Order: sequence, then C-alpha cells, then structure tokens
Amino acid sequence: MKHYIILILIPLFAMSCNPKNNADIIVKNATIYSVDSQFTIYQSMAIRNGKILGLGSDAEIEAKFSAAEIINLEGKPVYPGFIDPHCHFLGYGLGLGNAWLANSSSWDEVVNRLKEHHAKYPTQWVIGRGWNQNDWEVKEFPTKDLLDKFFPENPVLLTRIDGHAAIANTKALQLAGFNPDTTVVGGEIIKVNGKPTGVLIDNAINLVRDVVPAYTAEEKEKALMMAQQNCFAVGLTSVSDAGLNKEDVLIMDRMQKENKLQVKINVMLSPEDENFEYFLSNGVYTTPSLSVRTVKLFADGALGSRGALLLEPYSDAPNTSGLQLETKEYLTMVCQKAYESGYQVATHCIGDAAVRLMLDAYEQFLTPGNDLRWRIEHAQTVHPNDLNRFGELAIIPSVQTTHATSDMLWAVDRIGDRIKTAYIYNDLLKQNGWLPNGSDFPIEHINPLYGFYAGVARKNLDGYPPTGFQMENALSREQAIRAMTIWAAKAAFEEEQKGSLEVGKTADFVVLKQDVMTAPEDQIPNIKVEQTFVNGKIVYLEHNQ
Repeated sequence: MKHYIILILIPLFAMSCNPKNNADIIVKNATIYSVDSQFTIYQSMAIRNGKILGLGSDAEIEAKFSAAEIINLEGKPVYPGFIDPHCHFLGYGLGLGNAWLANSSSWDEVVNRLKEHHAKYPTQWVIGRGWNQNDWEVKEFPTKDLLDKFFPENPVLLTRIDGHAAIANTKALQLAGFNPDTTVVGGEIIKVNGKPTGVLIDNAINLVRDVVPAYTAEEKEKALMMAQQNCFAVGLTSVSDAGLNKEDVLIMDRMQKENKLQVKINVMLSPEDENFEYFLSNGVYTTPSLSVRTVKLFADGALGSRGALLLEPYSDAPNTSGLQLETKEYLTMVCQKAYESGYQVATHCIGDAAVRLMLDAYEQFLTPGNDLRWRIEHAQTVHPNDLNRFGELAIIPSVQTTHATSDMLWAVDRIGDRIKTAYIYNDLLKQNGWLPNGSDFPIEHINPLYGFYAGVARKNLDGYPPTGFQMENALSREQAIRAMTIWAAKAAFEEEQKGSLEVGKTADFVVLKQDVMTAPEDQIPNIKVEQTFVNGKIVYLEHNQ
C-alpha cells in the first residue's frame, strides 16, 4: 500500500510543479521595454488570465512556460499600454459627430467648413469645435455676423480649441436669454461698441451650453465606443477623463461590466453636489477597470483666450490679467470635502496666479512628505518663487507637452519675457522626480506619441523650430516614456496594477512598428501602432483596419 501511494503522489507532484501548460500566451522574439525601475529590456513574456507570469529571454520563458498561443514579434518593440493622464474621453467621442474646425486659416474658412458639415449632417443645433484665431493672419476674435447670415434659424455654438472660449450666433444667444445687462462671474461676454460679438469666455459659455439639448444615454454609449476604438488605434489602454458627472460615470461602469468598454478609465469628478453625495460620501470607488477617487477643479481659463489668471497683466492686453473662475473660498471648500473623503484634488491652472492660488489652497491640507498626490493640471506658467513648492508639498504637476509646441508661436505675445518660466517640464519633473504627461484631447491630438515627440524634441509636427523650443526643459526619451506609462499610472494611484510590464501586473501592452527609443527623432510622430492588448487580449490589430 505504501509503495502504491508513492507511485500515485509522484505523478501528481510532478504535474503541480510542471511549468508547462500554465500560460495563455507567450510573446517571443520581441524588444520588451518593461519600464520597471531599472528600465529593463526583455525578449519574451508569458501571460495568463490577463496578468504577466514571467519575463526573460526566449530561452528562459520557453523553459518555464508553454502556451497554446505563441506570438512571434520578429524583434518589434513592446511597451506598456500607453496611458493618457488628462483627457476628455467622453467629450472627444461626442465631438466626433460635430464639425471639427482645427487648422483653419481664417474665420471665413471656419464658416465654410461649418456649412459643408451641416449640409452633410443637418441638425437643429450646429455644434463645432477647434477654431483658433492665433492660427489666422488676423489674430483677433471673430464676430457672429457670418453665422447669423448663413444660419439665421439654427442656433450655433462653436467652441475654441482650448474649450475656454466659444462663439454663438444671435439665435443661440436668444435661446440662452442673453440681454444687454447679462454678466457672468468667472466669465466674459466680448462686446464691441456695447454689442455682443458672440464670443464668450469661460463661464459665460455655460449660459449657451445649458440650452443645448442633452445627449441621450444611447448617444453617449456610441460616443464611448468610437472614442475607445480610436484610443486603441494609437496604443492608449487607459485614460483619465477630466470632469464627469454621476450619470456619465455610471454609464462607463455599466459598459465596462458588460465588457463593451474595455479601455480602463480613471475618473475625475466634476465638483457637483450629486457627485459629492453619491461618490465622496461613500469613499473611493474602484473596479479592475474603473477608478473614481479624484475631484477636478478649475482655477482659471486658457492663455489663448486670455482667460488664464496671471500675476501681472497680459503683455498684449494690459487691461486684463485673466479670469479667476471660482472664489478662493469655494475652491478651499471643495478641497476640504475631498480631503475628508480621501479623494485626490486635480485643479486646472494655466496662469502663474492660478498656480499660486491653488498651491496656497493645497497648503492648508498637505504636509511635507505626504502621498496624497494632489495635482496641478497643466501648470503652464509658474512663478520662480512657486516652483519649489511642488516638491515641498509633494504636489504633482500634470502636464501636456504638446501644449508647449502648439502655443509657442503666439504665447510670447501673451506673456512676453515670462515665456521662460512657461512650459518648464524638466524643471517641474525635478520637483518630485516624476510627472505624468497627457494630451488633454480633443484640445490636442489623441496620439500619445505626439506628446512623446513634443517632450523630447520640443518641436511641432512641422519640425519647427529646428533647434527646439526652450530645450533646457526637454525630457529624455526614457523620461517621456515613463511619463505616459508608469508615472501616468502613479498619478492615479494605479502603479501597482499597470504602467509597467512586471510579473503580477496586467498585460496591457502595445506593439509599435518602430522603436521610439532608437528611431531618428524626426520619424517619431509617424511611428504606427501595430497591435494593442488589454488584459492579454488583442483589442487593435493594424491589418484589420
């Protein structure tokens, strides 16, 4: 009997220790950038149940693991799935059905493109986004005259590229109840000779937005699916959606649980009572694909529309220093709510006065060495006296490197010599030793490699300027990759689950056709994604497109 038992147990023991048949997928013959603390490069990776089982050379992984599916990448580069730590995912998807007005050369061109779009997609409300008067020969805000001429019976609302200015026609203003005495706290109604031009700045836009028919849940679901498809095509496996209400978060949560929405989402909540009551009062909410633990605030507007709040007046408009969108008391009150609920605060700050305002507010709650990871979003202009405060209070500067290369041609007109303390990404990185880099799409292009290129080369997609813009604040290639993977995950408290390719982490990864770490600099923006994987499953394959 004893001998019989031994004969049975030995095969069972051998089977339990046998490393074969314990992986779903093996990726081999690749250049796998793990983006771990040592920036280790591997050749092969084993995956099971959506998690990474092992990394090593082809021989090492083959000796330890077997799998029904073997992916031979023939030396191609593999990176952790790209993460956009600040974007407007749902808003981008909804906007795909509206007129896109970026890269126009004049207001006339904008209106002509709008007419063409409306002829193809006739709707009662005419909605568009993307115009930027700084791209035109005449760099002045337009007026609503042409909109009134061509759309006399249709309300029109066209948002500027940065989302902090818009132009509405007379029909839209009428529906919104505008009158000669209308004023808005934290906003501006641009007038000429006492009459509205149709241009609205920051909070003034909301008067018109509030009368635009709301999107249905079905329209939002469709928009999310389109946005997801486009994200996967550029290697994005996770996004942080900056400013959502309860209804939109619950739609995302449901779609993820139904496996319709596979992209992973970190939510920044809008500071609304409904969000406070439903989310903050119940603490942090997380699932394997959704994280709700951040409140998004706005301190000011944007530089392009002169809504960014500056310590000194604008160089090209000495009668204004920008707009403070909320009172200090309100901002502090929301910070208090977030702090008591264990929530992170992320505040939009473009101007140096806005940055100082929020550093002062944060300082009431943060102590040196804290790990609350409260964030300043954008941090585009920072007074030299305030720079070290990021490190002293462990405040995270969440940046978008493409903002520098989009703004550089005209930003100097707005702020003059202060340009040297703007877009200082390397200086900001030094404060805590890391920073996340996103796109703010749809304000900038959705492709994260554009942000990588802008951070490293400090050039626009035309290769200008040839020697780079303020190169003392360029990022290294390793820093730029970290900022869109592991550091982006860390900004959302998710670095233990994703952001690098390490044993135990989710198998979110992207396969590129060329290696961004070694490709000639000018080729980086043109590098294509070949495959994108989420939880070890392929969600994008170039050849199927």
